[in-house]
Amino acid sequence: MRYQITYAGINKVVEAADDLDSLLDISIRNQLPHLHECGGHGRCTTCRVRVLDGIQNLTPKSPLEKEASFLRKWDPSIRLACQTYPKGDVVLQRLIWSMAEVTSLQKELAPEGKAEERPITILFCDLRNFTPLSSKSMNFDLAYMLNRFYTAMGEPILMNNGIIYQYVGDEIIGVFGTTGGTREKNCTDAIRAALGMQYALAHLNQVELKDLDMELQSGIGINFGKAYVGHLGHPTHRQFSVIGDPVNVASRIQGKTKETGTKILISESVLNSLPENVLDTGQSFELELTGKEGLARLTEVRGFREMDTQLELQSSLHLMLDDQDKFASLFYDKVFSISPETRSLFKRNMTDQGRLLTHMLSGIVYTLARPDHLVEGIRALGRNHQAYGVTSAHYPVVRKAMLETIDQVLGNNKTQNTMTAWTESLDFILKEMQQSQS
Repeated sequence: MRYQITYAGINKVVEAADDLDSLLDISIRNQLPHLHECGGHGRCTTCRVRVLDGIQNLTPKSPLEKEASFLRKWDPSIRLACQTYPKGDVVLQRLIWSMAEVTSLQKELAPEGKAEERPITILFCDLRNFTPLSSKSMNFDLAYMLNRFYTAMGEPILMNNGIIYQYVGDEIIGVFGTTGGTREKNCTDAIRAALGMQYALAHLNQVELKDLDMELQSGIGINFGKAYVGHLGHPTHRQFSVIGDPVNVASRIQGKTKETGTKILISESVLNSLPENVLDTGQSFELELTGKEGLARLTEVRGFREMDTQLELQSSLHLMLDDQDKFASLFYDKVFSISPETRSLFKRNMTDQGRLLTHMLSGIVYTLARPDHLVEGIRALGRNHQAYGVTSAHYPVVRKAMLETIDQVLGNNKTQNTMTAWTESLDFILKEMQQSQS
């Protein structure tokens, strides 16, 4: 007996012949982008779907799904696609569309109606000269500028497993480590995000805001400490909240970037969380912070002493995928030029295939910030490609075509470090994919 799986929102209907494939398997088999960061093992919730019709045609929840549903207080219509097997017609909607949405899922695990003390890293970023800029700009231009600023500056926070906590006027606040992680990792993630924000702002000024005759600048302050995290407020309207002295201190540190003429300042608690000689630091300051006794030791951060692979990948990804269809088209043209026989592997619409490629590439870069899911996700990718007919002989072709495409698309925007980072990362990814097939 055959039955239909309908994907609401994209007007896609596919068929299934039995109950041996999960909803996630069916998406993958039909080459539909469907996030599954952990590789479909029920250890994350990125493959979740909302069932709009046919919920009676699904298998009962597995123990893994029951646990996830209980912790996140899902209503019965939400199911984990990797744990759910259809037995009849189903209409569903994918709930997580991009990797940028994944880190926001951490908010679900914050306690309801109370707050728990957790060690976290807080990043405050302020847009410089916003008041004079706003007085000189039309409302439309101002709204455009702020939206572009929030997008460009928010992406590095999300790429580094941080949560965008708040937008306050011309300020953006990121939080790292609300659901765990080591002190060193959370502080490193915040610093990498801050450096990525500086790169993103430079690109924003050079390309997207050039015609508006304005240049944005920012100051970033980072602090580490124990704060209270939870969903607080009226019972009918609780909001994710982070409260405590470390948050206020991070804001004060950001304010000191104006006084010191620096772009990124970190507290002593952040500096002490990292091994020596990891950071390229500049000036150090002993300054008073409003509301705090004594002097606070603040340190300017200029970068990492050695190449940080994640930062290189993250900073180049948005440039590579600015035109996703063009990137995919170039890649497949190179694949077919190097190995014409590979054309036989692609029987579906190449535009859809290209979007699946860029979706996968973006997903891997984001998942680098969550290494506990990384290897399993890549190996699942390898098994999926084996089912498509990909063999070990195809991997050198993919490697050569991908590196040539990256080099061509980035052009003058690439550096030696950029290409080294992509080469090393691609070698790791392809090795893990091949191991899953052995």
